Amino acid sequence: MSQTMELIFPPEHGGETSWVSHCINDIGRDVGEFDSYSELSDEENKEIMAVSLDLILPDDLLERILAYLPIASIFKAGCVCKRWHEIVNSRRFSWNFSRVLSQKPWYFMFTSSDEPIGYAYDPILRKWYGIELPCIETSNWFIASSGGLVSFMDNESRSELYVCNPINKRRRKLEQPPGLKFSDYSALAISVNRMSRNYNVSVVKSKQVPGDFFQWDLSIHVYDSETLMWVTPLTEVLTGWRGGDESVICDGVLYFLIYSMGGGSPENRHGLIAYNLSSRLSPGLLTRSSIPVPCSLTCGRLMNLKDKLVMVGGIGKQDRPDIIKGIGIWILNGKEWQEIARMPHKFFQGFGEFDDVFASSGTDDLIYIQSYGAPALLVFDMNQKQWRWSQKCPVTKKFPLQLFTGFCFEPRLETDP
Repeated sequence: MSQTMELIFPPEHGGETSWVSHCINDIGRDVGEFDSYSELSDEENKEIMAVSLDLILPDDLLERILAYLPIASIFKAGCVCKRWHEIVNSRRFSWNFSRVLSQKPWYFMFTSSDEPIGYAYDPILRKWYGIELPCIETSNWFIASSGGLVSFMDNESRSELYVCNPINKRRRKLEQPPGLKFSDYSALAISVNRMSRNYNVSVVKSKQVPGDFFQWDLSIHVYDSETLMWVTPLTEVLTGWRGGDESVICDGVLYFLIYSMGGGSPENRHGLIAYNLSSRLSPGLLTRSSIPVPCSLTCGRLMNLKDKLVMVGGIGKQDRPDIIKGIGIWILNGKEWQEIARMPHKFFQGFGEFDDVFASSGTDDLIYIQSYGAPALLVFDMNQKQWRWSQKCPVTKKFPLQLFTGFCFEPRLETDP
């Protein structure tokens, strides 16, 4: 059954939003008849002899050209004629598309707390698309993405875990992660190897030791798509620290934030753990090798930008560290944080009321930042060091307590779970 993507074109000069639908068919499906067309001059009284490039270009060259289009334009191209439709749905086209290094990441914004519905933002064409997410049931599931794949884990039993491609809708349900069946905190991450197409999924679980507020059981569980198996490389009891819900994998290293259970200064409320997935760490050394955060944070969001760890954090006030006064972006070099940018005050004010916690994710060169209380979306370009608002999302806040959240992912046609 073919899927439908609704392309929402933003209004210009106050005009109304228009909607256009384009079909996205699964690779390898039978195609119907499409009439090819060529665009002629508006002057009907002239006879023009035109040669269509579509007729003279061989398939392999046309495939390479189409593969460099933005992914939304590829969907449009598939509706032009039967030949183009067959090309963009062919296995060979997927192979050509895989040679395109990256597509700018899209940002999917949930517009309901009860249903997994929303819109995806395309930063290249600056348009919002209505797409359906497979597998996920509610917006409060754990979500992680890498290389065109997105991993979802339910927030109740934390036993339902899926990996899917939101573009071609292919999915895989993973076995339940081992370890603690019910954990107080969990952090999900995924990493795709672009060469082998294999991937790893990690779950960091943290649960309070019964009767002891300062003792927390922590375990790391890793799934390998090549072996189809889970392993548990580390279990440890943390004293004075607990795990949370923030983690990411960069260049074979699993990073996750830990949180102080009291007794330290405001600057030490957060810590960063770096765990090399290819080497086992001796028990008891986890917190000793932790990396301090650059300043007092209200919250931290970790992301992988070109195999570099980047953190977006809410900067707390000096006298009230739990009150946010701004947002900073840092990159980790070795064990030292380098500040990349701070959000200009005019953009910080542009969100309206900004909570001490917020949504932020990124990949490639783009970072998205979103307040939970409004559908406004801010984009930071790491290359150009430029802040920019996205095109306005076609959703308005309907009631005061309505929450908005989201995640970014790289749109890829060829990556399968």
